[in-house]
Amino acid sequence: MDLSFYCALFHFSHTFKHVSKCTYTHHPTPFLLTFKACQDTILFVSVINYNFPTKLQSRDYNYPVIFFKFAGPKSRKVDEFYRTHRYLIEHLKYPIARLLMDEIDWSHRLIGIKGSRGVGKTAFLLAYAKQYFGYDKSCLYINLNNFYFTQRSLVDFADEFSKKGGKSLLIDQVYKYPNWSKELKTIYDRFPDLHVVFSGSTVMRLKYENPDLNNLVASYNLRGFSFREFINHEVGLNFKAYTLEEIMKNHQSISREITSKIRPLAYFQDYLHHGFYPFYLEKSNFSESLLKTMNLMLEIDISYLQQIELKYLPKLRNLLFLIAKEAPVSPNVSQLSNQINTSRATVMNYVKYLKDARLFNLLYPVDEEFPKKPAKVYMHNTNLLFAIDRDYSNQQSLCETFFYNMVHKDHKVNSGSEHAPFLIDKKIQFDVKTSHKKAKQKPNVTYAVDMIEKGGEDVIPLWLFGFLY
Repeated sequence: MDLSFYCALFHFSHTFKHVSKCTYTHHPTPFLLTFKACQDTILFVSVINYNFPTKLQSRDYNYPVIFFKFAGPKSRKVDEFYRTHRYLIEHLKYPIARLLMDEIDWSHRLIGIKGSRGVGKTAFLLAYAKQYFGYDKSCLYINLNNFYFTQRSLVDFADEFSKKGGKSLLIDQVYKYPNWSKELKTIYDRFPDLHVVFSGSTVMRLKYENPDLNNLVASYNLRGFSFREFINHEVGLNFKAYTLEEIMKNHQSISREITSKIRPLAYFQDYLHHGFYPFYLEKSNFSESLLKTMNLMLEIDISYLQQIELKYLPKLRNLLFLIAKEAPVSPNVSQLSNQINTSRATVMNYVKYLKDARLFNLLYPVDEEFPKKPAKVYMHNTNLLFAIDRDYSNQQSLCETFFYNMVHKDHKVNSGSEHAPFLIDKKIQFDVKTSHKKAKQKPNVTYAVDMIEKGGEDVIPLWLFGFLY
């Protein structure tokens, strides 16, 4: 028994000093002490461990029983989480306003933030805490990577946090915790005044694979930086986002407004190279950091969550490389299955996993989807192309990959015709060109063109699609 117990014991005995001949003895149950007040025939039991023996009930005695629970080491651990929370808030790495912060309905009691590795989920949770709560202890950030949660349940922690006045619990890396969805459901049911926000991998299918959370969780996706967010940080301005409809109708006036303040093309190539992932702001080698991140996606976000044996990881890595070096590409599934020595079905499953991890984007014809073969496979964002090949120079592929990634956030992107390879929302035909000279206009086709600051009637600057979020 530690010192905190004996201090509590001293306080306890003085509190009940009016009871004559108050005595205590060791109870047969471990870590319990019995206090018997002879005149009032009351048994006081002090509980100093957190795994309370449920079989011990007041009905086991011929007189009333009161259970006392003294705060021990685990309660002190909660204070350590508060100190960590404050430190992280004070040293927030990416104090950049993200559009998703304004899109989320924070009134929901259970909110899930999904995002691929490296897009800033932890920073997003901390930014929310700082913006809405400051240093108020009613909000607490915890990371389930902490070994503390191998011994204590999330429900138990939420119970104590709530009793201490907690209102908003921010849970990072939730998928590292076994039975996390069931415990979140229990927290939702048991603590109606507690607001929970948790983060997880894009590979997680929150509602489909976790029926406990059906109709309870509001799910949102956090993406990497848009070109707009990248520029806002680089130049210290606060350009707004536009809808696709606004860009198509008013792109000339929007372009004039933006280019009156900055030269967007001066930043565009940097964004294509390293601007999507917020960790480019760290003082480290970006390419090496991205390669590390990609391997963690394969080893943890895919292999761990999809329960793929590690002995098959080399096949997955090989498939990623074979497609990436040719992307965008119409995949030859038979050839790929021979190259990595596995079945066609496994190749398609791997492609789907890589898409879920936000390493690939799959372009399908209208009304087709997995498990059918996609018309083309794109890398999810342009930064990944440079991670695979540091001297990557196919500007057409970079432009198409950028366009797909920016538009895909809020719109359905399908393969179109030979003259308009992208069909947006089943009705808008788009072609992507590296220069205005190559944009040979076709009727009913809108062109997204690189290397121009302002467009024409059916010609829109490619960079402007980076302002969609």
